[in-house]
Amino acid sequence: MRTAICETLGCEVPIFAFSHCRDVVAGVTRAGGFGVLGGSTFTPEQFARELDWIDEHTGDGPYGVDVLVPSTYDARADVPPEELERLIPQEHRDFLDAILAEHGVPELPPEERTRLRRELAAGRGAMTPDGARRLVDIALTHPRVGLVASALGTPPPDVVAQVHEQGRLIGALCGRARHAEKHVAAGVDLVVAQGTEAGGHTGDITTMVLVPDVVAAVAGRAAVVAAGGITHGSQVAAALAMGAQGVWTGTVWLGTRESELDDFERRRVIETPAEGTVRGRARTGKTVRMIRSALSDAWEAPGAPAVLPTPLQGVLYNEAHARVVRARADGLFSFPVGQSVGAVRGETTVAEVMYRLQEELGEALERLGGLS
Repeated sequence: MRTAICETLGCEVPIFAFSHCRDVVAGVTRAGGFGVLGGSTFTPEQFARELDWIDEHTGDGPYGVDVLVPSTYDARADVPPEELERLIPQEHRDFLDAILAEHGVPELPPEERTRLRRELAAGRGAMTPDGARRLVDIALTHPRVGLVASALGTPPPDVVAQVHEQGRLIGALCGRARHAEKHVAAGVDLVVAQGTEAGGHTGDITTMVLVPDVVAAVAGRAAVVAAGGITHGSQVAAALAMGAQGVWTGTVWLGTRESELDDFERRRVIETPAEGTVRGRARTGKTVRMIRSALSDAWEAPGAPAVLPTPLQGVLYNEAHARVVRARADGLFSFPVGQSVGAVRGETTVAEVMYRLQEELGEALERLGGLS
């Protein structure tokens, strides 16, 4: 099934796949969908290498990128990435160290800790306005990048103009209809209506409520795709019935062999039930839905230090996350996932997921066609 946005972007099916993993992006694009690479954790050099690899492994298929252009962030973070490290208060480091020590998680070896801190600071430096612009510049040197999406708020006017001058589409995620109106007024071509069920940065309105409100607010001035809790073809049919031109998916790809997760992380995702997620600011400084754990809960407890602004909280938290994964500490593991994680019941492949979604979509449409 091709919708209008498929015709515009050149993909075969209206399934958008957000992932930080190039293999997922390439696999979805090869299968006729539209892969979108999340760039928020990459340095400019890493981002360029990932896009070069995708170019080489997707044939002629189009794909997109997703960057974080925060409207509010710690202004002190406008420093060289290597200097972000010194902006994190010792109180916050001590807080995390105490939690990890309580659960028997060892410190990283000194050389590994130094390397990781350097990489985290360099990668999270992309979560500033200037850092995101550097990623946009790189993305636009790749002709098959057909869409640049802003994951945190309305993209700035200069970014909108830059993307349009290159003949590409620009998109933005929203959690409220009024945000969609602001996006469209700024010149956005595609609005991702993301319900609270989604993983990552979310609002508090459900997908079923949000999508028709955003479709009405946009009123044909931009394409709308639905996001949040979508792991079945029947949900794709529901999104189309509500006026969306496609779906934006994320959690469903975490169970694939191509995802960026190692065996420990993938097992924890597969074991997590739908009710095993929580929304909080511990991971990036902004509200994120993730697997609930002792580490995510600690930041909500009385006496916890204030969550740091973006991107400093991400630099701090992800060092602790690396220690948790290295120690295989089940009770502390947390990762951005949506409530649809309960439907990720075992390891699969990107090709299998794409086939299943389309098969289920066809079955759902047949059921609807049989109604009188």
